[in-house]
Amino acid sequence: MPDRRDCTDEYMDGLRLRGDELADATVEALFADGQVGRFNTLMRWFTTSGQEVPEGLPGVARDYLRATAMPPDWVDWAVMEQARQFFVDNDVHISTALSFAAMPACYVVPHVARLLSATHSLAYPSRRMAETGQFTVYLMQPDAFEAGGRFLPAAQKVRLLHASIRRHLKQDDRWPEPVPICQEDMLGGLMMFSLQVLDALHRMGVHITPDGAEAYYYAWRVVGAILGCDPADIPPDLPAAREFSDRYMVRHMGPSPEGAHLTRQLIEMYEQVVPGTLLDPVVPALIRFLVGDTAADWLEVPRSRWDSVIKVAPALLRELESFEDRGPWAAQLADRLGYLVTMLELSSLTRGRVMHYAVPQELKPLYGIRPAAARWTPPPPA
Repeated sequence: MPDRRDCTDEYMDGLRLRGDELADATVEALFADGQVGRFNTLMRWFTTSGQEVPEGLPGVARDYLRATAMPPDWVDWAVMEQARQFFVDNDVHISTALSFAAMPACYVVPHVARLLSATHSLAYPSRRMAETGQFTVYLMQPDAFEAGGRFLPAAQKVRLLHASIRRHLKQDDRWPEPVPICQEDMLGGLMMFSLQVLDALHRMGVHITPDGAEAYYYAWRVVGAILGCDPADIPPDLPAAREFSDRYMVRHMGPSPEGAHLTRQLIEMYEQVVPGTLLDPVVPALIRFLVGDTAADWLEVPRSRWDSVIKVAPALLRELESFEDRGPWAAQLADRLGYLVTMLELSSLTRGRVMHYAVPQELKPLYGIRPAAARWTPPPPA
């Protein structure tokens, strides 16, 4: 087997042939026994760790839930705590990076955009964004992996959802490649929601420390293992993540009608969130600023005079950080404003129906730690 950190085409091709054996076998058994509807109904009430497994679940589902009920035994909880602190201190910036950098990065991979289309996700952009935000916030809560936490049950369901999509597309012969949502794509997605979010924070001028960046990436390594990625294949650090991400994007990125459509929906959704029309061009300008002109042109992101104006964003963020450093009162005010912005964005996306995934206000005094003087810079291109 090639060195796991040597991302040769041969190695990447091997990842494309592998799915998630445990989740795939569980879903196949549920379909074979005609138990999918019963399973979905019972699982609606299974939402927190430590909760009793619902009575009446098929045996294969009970086995799956027990096998996936705990995080990996190699998790460094001190580093996970650093990751939570990093997230709470940068919640608004991370939400911006997820929305306007990580999601368009998914759309610029044509087969990923086609997969979203094939699974009917094109019609629900707000729900897709809300689910992404909810999943991230569940991960970053202090009790994420404790009894009463919501992250592990959410991850268990996402893993089965991916397996269901794999089965659906394969059974209907709707996918030209051997394995939809293969290991390569799972790892590629991991890079988009970790490394590319950090890259976007760097472009925006957000002051983040090297330790904070490494901790945030480490948390997503843990997520990858929980979601069915082979831990031995997950890049162990940020330089290795850069190597994998660069190889993945060079292999697959390009224009597609589905990618352009998804991007247009994303832009229109946020234009509806922001009152009035004066600031509507800010959304595409921000996407173009964060993903670059080549990817933005592939996604048919419209150009406007705001493309030049938006480049002052890093300077404005530096001024905001200077304001926060004036004292505890300034940091608390900035944190409160960040919390309100996050609440507004999430409640607007879901039309007020889903509120429980917002960052809890009580985390702010616990984890509102100001960054140190050292500033993180992205690993160089591989």
